[in-house]
Amino acid sequence: MLTHRNLRALWLLLLLHDCGSALNFNLFRNPGPKEGDVRLFGAQSFSEGRVEVYHEGKWGTVCDDGWDMAEAQVVCRQLHFPGAKSVVFGKDYGEASGPVWLDDMSCKGTENQLSACDFKNWGVTDCSHKEDVGVICETTNTTETMADSTHSLDHSLSLSDDLGQIFDSAVGCDFLISVQSVTGNRQEDGTPEKVETSICAHKMILSRFPSFNASEGTTSITVSISQTCQPHFTSFIRYIYTRKMDVTFSSAQCLHWMASRFGVKQLMEDTGRLFSKILPEDPLFHTQVSLYGYAKETGDLVLQENCLQYLAWNYQNLTRSPAWTSITAEFLGALLARSDLVVPDEYFVLQSVQSWITAKGNSTSLKNQVELLSLIRFPMIPVEKLYELESNTSLYNAHMNMYRENMLKAFQFNVLLFSNLPSNPKFNKEDDNYQPRIYIAEPWSIAITSSKKKQSDPVRTHNPYNRRTHYDYGYGQYYPYPTASPHSQTVSQTFNTPVHNSLIFKDNKIRWEANVLMNQRDCSNRGLKCESLPVARLSTQDRTRQQSKVLFRNQLLLMCQGKYICQVQDFKVNLAHITVNGTHVVAYPCPEDQYTYHFVVRPEYV
Repeated sequence: MLTHRNLRALWLLLLLHDCGSALNFNLFRNPGPKEGDVRLFGAQSFSEGRVEVYHEGKWGTVCDDGWDMAEAQVVCRQLHFPGAKSVVFGKDYGEASGPVWLDDMSCKGTENQLSACDFKNWGVTDCSHKEDVGVICETTNTTETMADSTHSLDHSLSLSDDLGQIFDSAVGCDFLISVQSVTGNRQEDGTPEKVETSICAHKMILSRFPSFNASEGTTSITVSISQTCQPHFTSFIRYIYTRKMDVTFSSAQCLHWMASRFGVKQLMEDTGRLFSKILPEDPLFHTQVSLYGYAKETGDLVLQENCLQYLAWNYQNLTRSPAWTSITAEFLGALLARSDLVVPDEYFVLQSVQSWITAKGNSTSLKNQVELLSLIRFPMIPVEKLYELESNTSLYNAHMNMYRENMLKAFQFNVLLFSNLPSNPKFNKEDDNYQPRIYIAEPWSIAITSSKKKQSDPVRTHNPYNRRTHYDYGYGQYYPYPTASPHSQTVSQTFNTPVHNSLIFKDNKIRWEANVLMNQRDCSNRGLKCESLPVARLSTQDRTRQQSKVLFRNQLLLMCQGKYICQVQDFKVNLAHITVNGTHVVAYPCPEDQYTYHFVVRPEYV
């Protein structure tokens, strides 16, 4: 039983353990934050972190769209640093729980505070916390005073060790956990053979998780788990004490299941993230589809998103796999709702949905069929394909009204200036129907193969549409054939796209140049400062009158070894860095970084 002394000590350790990693203790008491204040959060260095701004009594984050050094200078100066060193994209500064307050920032660099810059409006954004921006500020010759500085005391490590020792020693434990597993064998009387281990824990700590049922009147619980997972259960209980654990791929799924079963949310999400590393390993897609179903059952939203993201990026391969007809209507609907679906064009999406419905036959209700077909972005279908729909689909007669209504909307979009469409009461330019996905068919995409592994070898390009390709060896000249050079390995391609994919812009072309820059000399020759290498660049010199109403949200796709898309990212001021500060940002592993770079032009009306 717990003695009075042990009880007091355990309560104190538990209270400090819960608070220690979350609170910053100031040596000097500062007044509370004011409207418009900014801070850097999530890094060990006081001069680096995720940018957060205070508004309406809450700290929130800032989206990285449009960010450059001008915005960073404003933040650092507001925090009394002499200036900004760099902007940080895509770095994990820990979980952000507040709102995304600011998006599409535009600063001159001379403003006194960040909220004085131009931006959409407070809380108006299409960003998630994955796009939170960070900055690194200069610290030399800082005028920061002792009263301005914040000193964080983090006791979580030592407290973790203390709590771990209490668990290991079992001193004062008052709650018995019996862990049972069926071996698959049968005893002499025919009953299933079981193996059992016991763990003595402290009710006070387990009571924080209701699923243990460690209430005042209970002293034990029996847990049934698979024999494979049984060896990991003790480590799981110890994690509840210490918040520390070593996780391997072999233990990840067991720990994830335990965490979901007993409501240990942080452990569930962290182990769930590990699953993303195995997603590319099944070219038949059974693993990815099954893992999504498992994530739904366990309520792991992070794992659900990772599965959906990978399948959206690799949708074309999914439709050709044995797993395609096994997915549910709910799963397919979740994919069709996404704008990051990587497909040749929207007509391909329609054909894939029609083939799925046909393969399912009567097992899919007419209501579900209409709901799925309504997620097709008909205005994005190439106009020449629209004329073929009535004669090319067996589903047309069954859903004639739905097809006709959406085809009419698509024809209006293609033949009317966008400024005239708002007079149509059914038109809303914010509707997803008028927004492109990631279309990789001609003319919207160009692909370049460039090897980072052997930088002294000639670099060849994959040029599926027979467009002009040249090799830039740093001397301002173009050569029709590659020659080895120790100075440069930049590969460039030029291609043309319409200003927009509606029919009225078909003959209004814009010229693009795509580059993969492999060394700093290539960057310097173009007047660029490349923070890391390689760098992809997509730029145009064309400016047309119609472009004032068109915004290009261009994206870079990395295809790994010609097999699967492992990363999709935006261009920031025409550049896309494959690594940030030497750290890989690709979502899914790619052996030896053997990429094909797909440059995708994505025009949107604004």
